[in-house]
Amino acid sequence: MIENLYKADEANSWRKNAGTDPADQELGERVYTSRLIGQNPDLLMHGGGNTSVKLRRPDLFGNLQRVLHVKGSGWDLDTIEAPGLPGVWLDPLMKLRNLDRLSDFDMVNVQRANLLDSGSPNPSVETLLHAFLPHKYVDHTHATPFLVLANLPNATEICREIFGDRLGIVPYIMPGFGLAKKAAEVFEENPGVEGLLLLQHGHFTFGETAQESYDRIVAHTNEVAAYFGMNELTAIGVRKPADKLEILPALRGAIANISAGRDDPMPVFDLRNGPDVMEFFSRADIDALSLRGMASPDHVLRTKGCPLVLRTDDLAGGPARLKEKVEEFARTYRAYFDRQSAQADEPKKILSTDPKHAWIEGIGVIGMGANAKAASVAADLAEQNLRVRAIGEDAGGFYPLGEKDQFDCEYWSLEQAKLGKNTPPPFQGKVVMITGGAGAIGLATAKAFARNGANVLLVDRDETALAEAGHSLGRWHGTHACDITEDGAADAAIHAAIQRFGGLDILVSNAGSATGGALLDLDDQAFRDAFELNFFAHKSFALSAARVMELQGRGGQILFNISKQAINPGRNMGAYGTPKAATMFLMRQLTLELAELGIRVNGVNADRIRSGLLTAGFIKERANARGVTTETYMAGNLLGREVEAVHVADAFVALAQMERTTGHVVTVDGGNTEAELR
Repeated sequence: MIENLYKADEANSWRKNAGTDPADQELGERVYTSRLIGQNPDLLMHGGGNTSVKLRRPDLFGNLQRVLHVKGSGWDLDTIEAPGLPGVWLDPLMKLRNLDRLSDFDMVNVQRANLLDSGSPNPSVETLLHAFLPHKYVDHTHATPFLVLANLPNATEICREIFGDRLGIVPYIMPGFGLAKKAAEVFEENPGVEGLLLLQHGHFTFGETAQESYDRIVAHTNEVAAYFGMNELTAIGVRKPADKLEILPALRGAIANISAGRDDPMPVFDLRNGPDVMEFFSRADIDALSLRGMASPDHVLRTKGCPLVLRTDDLAGGPARLKEKVEEFARTYRAYFDRQSAQADEPKKILSTDPKHAWIEGIGVIGMGANAKAASVAADLAEQNLRVRAIGEDAGGFYPLGEKDQFDCEYWSLEQAKLGKNTPPPFQGKVVMITGGAGAIGLATAKAFARNGANVLLVDRDETALAEAGHSLGRWHGTHACDITEDGAADAAIHAAIQRFGGLDILVSNAGSATGGALLDLDDQAFRDAFELNFFAHKSFALSAARVMELQGRGGQILFNISKQAINPGRNMGAYGTPKAATMFLMRQLTLELAELGIRVNGVNADRIRSGLLTAGFIKERANARGVTTETYMAGNLLGREVEAVHVADAFVALAQMERTTGHVVTVDGGNTEAELR
């Protein structure tokens, strides 16, 4: 059951922090209850739902006018702030109700033309529904229990059984002007209702205070949950360690091959395999349920209407069978598009024919997207839909939108207008693993790739530093703690990348440590340990990464952090320079052997970077040995300027973007003639 989280002292704090203007204070509490709704995935998820408040504000002439603040496009309720509820002059919107028809584009234009601030985001496509209802506060959710109810064949009867005449019932109409008019008509037939059930869509409540509307959201949802015996919250985001995930990189490559060029990115995966998900696969009606559609119309924008379904027999068939299943999905999707686009009022541009989520027997549910965030959204909605389908089917039948209505949502003119307008960042869809990821160079490199759209898995043995580094990157990246010199460490790290993101595109083999001392004086075990870290670990990770890239069949990149020591040895640094020289040869050897797989192999030779290798004590020791200050020592190059970790990071990113370069070493040392590659 959903807990009512409203607290009067917190609401008052939001009001107080909004300033002294009464309208701003009302908006402050509106933000507060909006966040309470958005923070519960069983009420809504990922841009779904919307909230509003009607206020009075002065126009340019000082006259108080009615204003509607409603959720704006691009904002999620769980993190919304006041600018995410743009104000619209209400009276011009109310006049629209007199029209018989209003196109989506005209609706958007009218709403934008009446914004108080022209720089605000577009108001919600359901703005008019909020406007046409008379209440001060209006809330709209896609709560899991209500999705069960809304998609039953006898939803009206069950709604009456639960609520009597406390809810108005609105037949399915696509969001926009028509739905707004119909919802207002249903309300006016019984102005005493506490809310509305929108069949095959969701739930509305309203009230004269923010608390009243929020209380109704929670209470109504719990009444429906109790009717269906939904005593526990939906388990969303459960990821358990799993074995035998080698199928995922092959699936990732197969999906990319149906809609992308050789150099285009593959989808990023998000695997969910909690007990509820795995129990779903024991049902006998999986195939039938997979074809029914999604529980709410906006879901199809992120998940498509149907999942890719892979059974145990499909997995046993290996990459060839996966390819067949993915191509079958694409053919089915194209046939669906051809059927429905022929009946559309205007020309439609087909979207990519690849799946956006999958049900994989014995493995789990997978969300798929252009990046980890999009994959997570799809996975969250897929998990919610599993529960809605199962409970709904057992309670009388899960019957969401039919094919035509689904198509109209997926190919909505407003969504079609967005196609091709955004340029993705260069590494969107790329999964990057960085060893030594918590160190100065590793973290700088991770941040550089992340800024360019990649999803990063940091690998390091220092768990505390690793956690801090992961936190600094943010939630759409991952970490894996291990000692990279241990047996099996490389395979385990690659497995972690597969479990978290579905595969691997770029390996930055960065970890290393400098062991000093003259070879005559150096303990033999210390010399061997230096080779384990500075050569053999590089070899192990490179080969494990290459095997996954081969499974994906889409090429990839391996980037080594070598060192100027490989070319220009330093006195008493043989235990560091010797394995680094071997790593440079490894890079060249792999260049020859992996090129036919489309895997590029390059390296960076850096010098004098403040990092785990060059600690403050080490720098001082080397500077004293040369009779110079530490600043002079660090700037001891032709440019006379210190080289920093960010410069090394930029070199790795640049190499990763050089799509026709392999077997190359970029020098990042500020200029050192003795370390130049000739």
